[in-house]
Amino acid sequence: MKSIKFQDNQAHIVKDECILCGMCFVACPQNAKQIRNDVDKVKAMLATGKPVVASVAPSFVANYPNVNITSMEQALQKLGFSQAQETAIGATIVKNAYNIMSKEQPNDVIISSCCHTINTLIQKYYPVALANLAKVLSPMQAHCTKIKEENPDAYTVFIGPCISKKDEAEEYKGVVDCVLTFEELTQWLNEEKLSFQLADEKIDESRTRLFPTTGGILRTMACDNHDYSYMAIDGVENCMNVLQEIVDGKHSRCFIEMSACVGSCVGGPAMDRGNKSLVQGFTAVDKYAGKKDFNVSMPSMEKLNKHMSFVGLHHQMPGNRAIEEILKKMGKNKPEDELNCGSCGYNTCRDKAVAVYFGKANITMCQPYLIAKAESFSDIIIKNTPNSIIVINESMEIQQINSSARELLNVRNVHDVLNEPVVRILDPLPYMQVMSTGKSVHNKRKYLAEYGKYVEESILYDKNNSIIITIMRDVTDEETQREKKEDLGKNTIAIADKVIDKQMRVVQEIASLLGETTAETKIALTKLKEQLADE
Repeated sequence: MKSIKFQDNQAHIVKDECILCGMCFVACPQNAKQIRNDVDKVKAMLATGKPVVASVAPSFVANYPNVNITSMEQALQKLGFSQAQETAIGATIVKNAYNIMSKEQPNDVIISSCCHTINTLIQKYYPVALANLAKVLSPMQAHCTKIKEENPDAYTVFIGPCISKKDEAEEYKGVVDCVLTFEELTQWLNEEKLSFQLADEKIDESRTRLFPTTGGILRTMACDNHDYSYMAIDGVENCMNVLQEIVDGKHSRCFIEMSACVGSCVGGPAMDRGNKSLVQGFTAVDKYAGKKDFNVSMPSMEKLNKHMSFVGLHHQMPGNRAIEEILKKMGKNKPEDELNCGSCGYNTCRDKAVAVYFGKANITMCQPYLIAKAESFSDIIIKNTPNSIIVINESMEIQQINSSARELLNVRNVHDVLNEPVVRILDPLPYMQVMSTGKSVHNKRKYLAEYGKYVEESILYDKNNSIIITIMRDVTDEETQREKKEDLGKNTIAIADKVIDKQMRVVQEIASLLGETTAETKIALTKLKEQLADE
């Protein structure tokens, strides 16, 4: 029923809207949702010393293979229960009440009332169909009422595969004192290191053991009113469709068995996780059931009457303007944008918008919206990046080219090259090599002679999507500056060489002159010395 809201990035159950189908518990892969454990409550009852009687749902044979009611009672007695009986006894009482109703024809359409989840669904969401709901106790209630009539001091504990039975027990107090699921019972038995001891049993008076299977209620009923059609519907969605048809007046003269779980109770959410085979469960129940009814005394219809009234949700639905505003935020600006794909979990985009209004969903919980947003971001980045981006398929055909690449490669119109061989604008050899080797190329600098451009190119091969992506950065200006620096450096070196050569020549000339002057001075001084010596 979409009774989950998201708050602080956490999922929370909306109690007022929940019908306790248990699908969130079954579906969560992280086992984040847990069923309330009431084992301690039962232990407290056992500690009082009063008798505690277990009413065991007939689906137990599907959850515990090769276990019968005798071996089940023996195991429960080891836990402290005084006795264990089959809920199928109460189912016999309910089945007889249904037979009476279908003969008396109080309603044009009669809906079975065994499934508390279906009852709650009708009470909350299909109040018009309340008139068609059989106002009869569930088998659990009928059986526990019988137990308390026979032993007023006893506590009654129902054990089954259903979560919603916990709510039913609390809503109709004084009949069922506590409800345990099969998972709780299994855990308790394992803690006490107890196992089932097989026992022989053959009871032909046990036809209502068929109740936990789809169509099982009808198989136990007489179905002899030829003015009526008899049908079995399972699964919440299927039941909702039929209920809407009943509200719309599309059905008449029929008895409808409804169960929320696909496969009925053998597909219950609290079956042990390893025992959820509908076929095996159906087979186990079918083999265990007898051909005749339990021998029970039938109470008056007044005592079996169950009061079920409308449960208002008290929600003020948003107006069209509020819904339109939310739809616009989701990128739904016109009717054709409302794809109603159901990927968010809601049937229509407008249903999703209503959920957003009530805080039960986020705007981002929309696959087309997220895809469009991602594509929008991607397009903005690709269109505005200064880098040239080209996407090529494995046939070396251009699949995408951005504006920077078109400018770099002198491509006027994208349609001139789209789906054309890349050889028209670039050498395909580097891309073929990357595809064949699987080794990417990163920031390889090369000269595109036909365009007079220098680029740094990275080539990536996406094998999963069968595409090759080339990203080119125009480094022509950088390369030109580098060449200028190189030329400047060469010129500087040449000038330096000239200066050095000139300086060397000057030094050499100076040295030569100094050498000549020194020699002449030496000669002159020597002559002067000789003259002075003669004198």
